[in-house]
Amino acid sequence: MRTIPLYLQKFGKIVPRRPLYLLHLERSLHIYSYPQTQLKDKTSGQKTSFNLNDVDGCIKQLCRDKKFNEAIHFLCEQKCLKEAIKVLDFVDRPSAAAYSILIQLCLQQRALKEGKTVHRHFQLSGFFPGIFVSNRLLELYCKCGSKMDAQTLFKEMAERDLCSWNIMISGYAKMGQLKEARYLFDSMPERDNFSWTAMISGYVRYDQPKDALELYRLMQTNEKFKCNKFTVSSALAASAAIQCLHLGKEIHGHIMRTGLDSDAVVWSSLSDMYAKCGSIDEARCIFDKALDRDVVSWTAMIGRYFEDGRREEGFALFSDLLKSGTRPNEFTFAGVLNACAYQTAENLGKQVHGYMTRIGFDPFSFAASALVHMYSKCGNINNAKRVFSSMPQPDLVSWTSLINGYAQYGEPYEALQLFELLLQSGMEPDHVTFVGVLSACTHAGLVDTGLEYFNSIERRHGLKHTADHYACVVDLLSRSGRFKEAEDIISQMPMKPDKFLWASLLGGCRIHGNLELAKRAAEALFELEPSNAATYVTLANIYATAGKWSEVARVRKTMDEQKVVKKPGLSWIEIKQKVHVFLVGDSSNPKSKEIHDFLGELSKRMKEEGYVPHTDYVLHDVEEEQKEQNLSYHSEKLAVAFGIVSSPPGTPIKK
Repeated sequence: MRTIPLYLQKFGKIVPRRPLYLLHLERSLHIYSYPQTQLKDKTSGQKTSFNLNDVDGCIKQLCRDKKFNEAIHFLCEQKCLKEAIKVLDFVDRPSAAAYSILIQLCLQQRALKEGKTVHRHFQLSGFFPGIFVSNRLLELYCKCGSKMDAQTLFKEMAERDLCSWNIMISGYAKMGQLKEARYLFDSMPERDNFSWTAMISGYVRYDQPKDALELYRLMQTNEKFKCNKFTVSSALAASAAIQCLHLGKEIHGHIMRTGLDSDAVVWSSLSDMYAKCGSIDEARCIFDKALDRDVVSWTAMIGRYFEDGRREEGFALFSDLLKSGTRPNEFTFAGVLNACAYQTAENLGKQVHGYMTRIGFDPFSFAASALVHMYSKCGNINNAKRVFSSMPQPDLVSWTSLINGYAQYGEPYEALQLFELLLQSGMEPDHVTFVGVLSACTHAGLVDTGLEYFNSIERRHGLKHTADHYACVVDLLSRSGRFKEAEDIISQMPMKPDKFLWASLLGGCRIHGNLELAKRAAEALFELEPSNAATYVTLANIYATAGKWSEVARVRKTMDEQKVVKKPGLSWIEIKQKVHVFLVGDSSNPKSKEIHDFLGELSKRMKEEGYVPHTDYVLHDVEEEQKEQNLSYHSEKLAVAFGIVSSPPGTPIKK
């Protein structure tokens, strides 16, 4: 490294054996890349560009001339905070301006340690800061979360102005110290709009919306104070938090009367309030009236439709966004892709993927993770793996989505192999990851392996077992007929078994014909979900398999008494962007004859190959031939057959 000697003088003497300032500066310059800076030449009035050598020369000359205050200013302009603080050691009495610019740079860089060093320096040097410097230091302590330092400084200040009080109140509010903030607020000799807004927004931020609205009303009674856009935005957020549409509309009226309706922040808050209060149409009306709609407001409105289950309108608004010329961001893409995943709308998801590729998207962003999730949910594991492999550093969401995709779509061994690769990468799985792992073990019949993974959740990874984990392991054990172990785990659970666990146990009982345990599981489900027809049907299936038709009749009678109605099972398939729905034995489709002919021929060929239909779960006490016919024209088979006869050979069929 190049070394430039610099001799700093203090009190007229050479400071011997002290680390030279420029050596420290050079080390810093070796680490940081400083931009070309413009200095104004006092003699010529021209702007002169200088490089790193010019920086060295300027600092050397200023220090030789004992112009340490100027050196501090120069270094602060270059954002060289640590180097500027070192110069303080050579200054007898730094100027108030030098201290001020140092504190300001500490504030910009949130450099608490360096700020304390400057504070300690002017205490030792006998410097008495004015209110401006004290307020800057107070703001530094508050924004860096140093509550004790802020309190001490505030108490020591000989003089405080309105700004001092506001800084403390805002600092307390942002740190969640709302009682201390309110005490100071009530003690203030005078207040302004900032004081009220800081206190109101603090209540909103820390889930005390009623207190926020109470203070907002108190502010309105004082004619001296006029609400600004930040105040009304906080009040609207409080109304949304308690879902009080009446109060929200009152604030809306106040906004219109006071002329705050021209601000984009206020419009966004209004739209958010209406949406969270369940009035999506009014939220859309506000959105449509907004003059300045940026990508944030578009994304928020699209997301509101998705959250409310109105996905078609969300997709339509996304289309309008693309037509508007506003470029979507990663939040927009993630929201739309997650909606595609929920609806298994792979075709639309592919179009979004194509658009993202054309405009270029960040492979590090969570939009890439949303792509993996969408393809995994839609069953296109090849595309999910392709996107996953293209990510420089896949996050846990991507790993988990692909693991769950493999587990859900019949590739359990690949799911477990991927999980081992996740562990080898050094990334820690979460509880959602283990749901996929346990599901994979269930589908593969790896009972002992699944139990090992289940036990490792707490022992190796330090996570707590969730209700989902217990439901998965009970499903794993009951499917393999290990009911004693399943019952032992249920009895040892730290939480009450939920409906998913009992449904898993009931499903295992159906496979193995465990009538006694099935009755226990069904009774638990009747308490949790008395109107769920699936429980009654599954229990009746179990009795039907055992030939206990009187018990089947009793279950049906109970359903009638409880007024539980089983809706006909539906299956649907999307062909050429059109959804076709089928019921059992359905003959309403225009291609019904082709469908039935195809299934008849398929059934004939399967029997020739030795296939025997499994009719045990057909509920009706009818002849075997009728049971087989009921199975042959199940709605799911009709949908798949329609997909086959309506698509070119080799086309993947997805229901």
